[in-house]
Amino acid sequence: MKPGQRHAVAAGKEQDARTERAPLYGARMWRQAGHLLLNLPLGIARFVYTITMVSVGVSLAITVVGLPLLAAGLAGCRRLGAIARGRARSAYGSKVREPEPVRRRRPGFAGYAIAHLTDALSWRSALYNVLLLPWGVLSFVVTLLCTVALWPALPWVVRFLATVDRMLVEVLLHPGALSERVRELEEDRGTVVDTAAADLRRIERDLHDGAQARLVALAMDLGMAKERIREVETPEDMAAAAAMVDSAHGEVKLALRELRDLARGIHPAVLTDRGLDAALSSVAARCTVPGGVRVNVDLRGPDGTAERPDSAVEGIAYFTVSELLTNVSKHAGARTASVEVWRSDDQLMLLVQDDGKGGAAACPGSGLAGLAERVQAVDGMFVVESPAGGPTTVAVELPWRTRAARH
Repeated sequence: MKPGQRHAVAAGKEQDARTERAPLYGARMWRQAGHLLLNLPLGIARFVYTITMVSVGVSLAITVVGLPLLAAGLAGCRRLGAIARGRARSAYGSKVREPEPVRRRRPGFAGYAIAHLTDALSWRSALYNVLLLPWGVLSFVVTLLCTVALWPALPWVVRFLATVDRMLVEVLLHPGALSERVRELEEDRGTVVDTAAADLRRIERDLHDGAQARLVALAMDLGMAKERIREVETPEDMAAAAAMVDSAHGEVKLALRELRDLARGIHPAVLTDRGLDAALSSVAARCTVPGGVRVNVDLRGPDGTAERPDSAVEGIAYFTVSELLTNVSKHAGARTASVEVWRSDDQLMLLVQDDGKGGAAACPGSGLAGLAERVQAVDGMFVVESPAGGPTTVAVELPWRTRAARH
């Protein structure tokens, strides 16, 4: 379950709790009663529209205009479904999500017709429009009868009818599980592509501004030293040439260090060879927090044996902790920090804490938001708790195995 889905479930439970606490004859009850009474006229209009468009489209299917007309009718049913979802959210607090637009696999009008004729939500919306008429008659008659003659039972009857009405919307008009999964995978793919592009730009920038510039300077220094050595006539000339060679040697060491840092930023060898414990300890040793960073890694499984997670998960965990500790060094003003990593069933848990000034947030476009997107791309969770004045706690939950590795 993704973070957004967990929040939706929690919000739905909170909504149910508020419903239980609502006054019997409060504004919510009257709003729901009005919603139920309005189902009848809306049901008549939707029934007439749907039956007319579908029957005409099917009867003319053997002609050129039949299937396009049916597709247009289904598109209208889909738009009416959006109105029904909006009404359910307004009256009942329903959490049913809006679906993605119908995707065309082919351009032009033919693609439009095929897309709507093969869209499951369009057909379910048509079914809802048909069923709304008998349901609208029933809910209208029962609500009106209770309003006029069975006043004491009205709140309970309205609550029951509202529950059924909301279930009808959520069952028939919710986005299909397949389309939701496709949307999630497309979002994850977009995140992975954006992250890879950002990493590539960072590598190119580091190469251009760092190692490449130093290597160019090294080539120039060596060229000048070579010319000076050829023209050596005095000890002063030899000393100047030696100084040039010494400067070039310093540039070589700096370039090698920057290349090692760059290689470590791509995928550190210590992570591949020795795992998260050694890799994170290496990251913590480079952190400039005055009191140091305490690292505790426990990757023992349920049977007590130490295991390693999927390599992709290891990489995400490493880079997440590395970026968080970099933020602690640069922005937190912390004296101490800690990194806790452990396994919980089929999840890899990370907890990074510092005693800095706090105020960190995963705002859109920020570094923390980028980390959250990278974590969510593998169905993980990323939670930041950083009140003003500190401390800051970042909790990360990652799957022990990615979906590709499991299959």
